[in-house]
Amino acid sequence: MDTAADRGPAPVPPRPGASSHYAPQPESHEASIMEPIERTFAALRRLATNYALLGVLDMRRAAVQFAWLIGAGIMMTVLVVTAWLALVVALAVWMFGQGLSWPAVLSIAALLNLAAAAFVGWRVKHIFDQKPFSATLRQLKAEPAAQEKQA
Repeated sequence: MDTAADRGPAPVPPRPGASSHYAPQPESHEASIMEPIERTFAALRRLATNYALLGVLDMRRAAVQFAWLIGAGIMMTVLVVTAWLALVVALAVWMFGQGLSWPAVLSIAALLNLAAAAFVGWRVKHIFDQKPFSATLRQLKAEPAAQEKQA
């Protein structure tokens, strides 16, 4: 005896408005010309969708990496500042143990901090010599570089 389970799943009728792959298609000259064009546009649409998805996923990964980078930078900064303060306090305690007064110890520690800040400022001063994107702006305006003007 034949049961429904022996026959397998029942065929699902196509959704309204959807073309069935098995439905007979009327042969026409117009359909034969448009079919490769439609397939090409469908393939291009899938390709664009895949590239967009790849771009979104890559941006998400880059954002997570950037967040980790910022977090690590903040943590390293806190640790370096803590180490610097510990060194300054150790120096201050040592100077106080050598017989210097508290105002003299604190003044020396403040001068040490100011000297370190001046050194860091002097080292990064050259970073701000040029405007941001100056080479790009020069290329867009088609202006020669300073070295090219002198030559």
